[in-house]
Amino acid sequence: MSTDEQQRTRQGIMLAIAAYTMWGIAPIYFKSISEVSPLEILSHRVLWSVILLAGLLHVGRRWYAVREAVRTKKTMMYLCSTALLVGVNWLIFIWAVNSNRMLDASLGYYINPLFNVLLGMFFLGERLRKLQWFAVALASLGVIVQLVAFGSVPIVALALASSFGVYGLLRKKVALDAQVGLFIETVIMMPLAAIYLFIFADTPTSSLTNNPWSLNLLLVSAGVITTLPLLCFTGAATRLKLSTLGFFQYIGPSLMFLLAVSIYDEPFTADKVLTFTFIWSALVVFTIDGIRKSKGAKS
Repeated sequence: MSTDEQQRTRQGIMLAIAAYTMWGIAPIYFKSISEVSPLEILSHRVLWSVILLAGLLHVGRRWYAVREAVRTKKTMMYLCSTALLVGVNWLIFIWAVNSNRMLDASLGYYINPLFNVLLGMFFLGERLRKLQWFAVALASLGVIVQLVAFGSVPIVALALASSFGVYGLLRKKVALDAQVGLFIETVIMMPLAAIYLFIFADTPTSSLTNNPWSLNLLLVSAGVITTLPLLCFTGAATRLKLSTLGFFQYIGPSLMFLLAVSIYDEPFTADKVLTFTFIWSALVVFTIDGIRKSKGAKS
């Protein structure tokens, strides 16, 4: 590996760690504005993301890519679907964090890689290797045991994993980078967000007339909270192999788990202990399989 390639790899690793760390500690931000309703937070997130992304696209002279995407009917059909999915995913996540269900959110993002494997099998014709099947079976067993033994289903976790998984699957069908795609998705959501903020909500937080002004600044920061980790992730994805990038994806849910248990005192009940144990075991198997495949490809 040349010096330039080594430098790009180091940059990619740093950007990946930054992206997943920011996603992992994002609950701290949402907890700080917990007095605002989840729908209102979501609406601010959409509005300020549109403004920030528009500025970044203008600086990067990327409007041509936006125009080409908007002119393509098939692309816009996919982006309308992904806008709905990412909006639902954001709303569930915000509600979960501010309803003291951060452990469920963490579990959802632990399940997500395994859910992606199943989506690849059913919709992309990918074949699962033996260890992948074992990992999926372990994760499924964790959910089944929780259902049978404790009579509860991790609905929030499954909703987050499935909405983000299907979102990723549909985005694979669209040849757009993350920045352009997210801009169009948030523009699609913006009319509903604006109607909710300025007509239905009609609160000091919706019109940014709060006193003190710190809450207004926090709400405006929603655009940065949404966009900055995405830019870091995009930078990492262009510098690292997908298999390498995948090993960093557990940073986010791990940080959420630690925050939930150690900072916000969410109860780590017996049903959650059991389910997390199965999911963590599944992810260990899943990671071992990824390492073996990576070594096999090099030899």
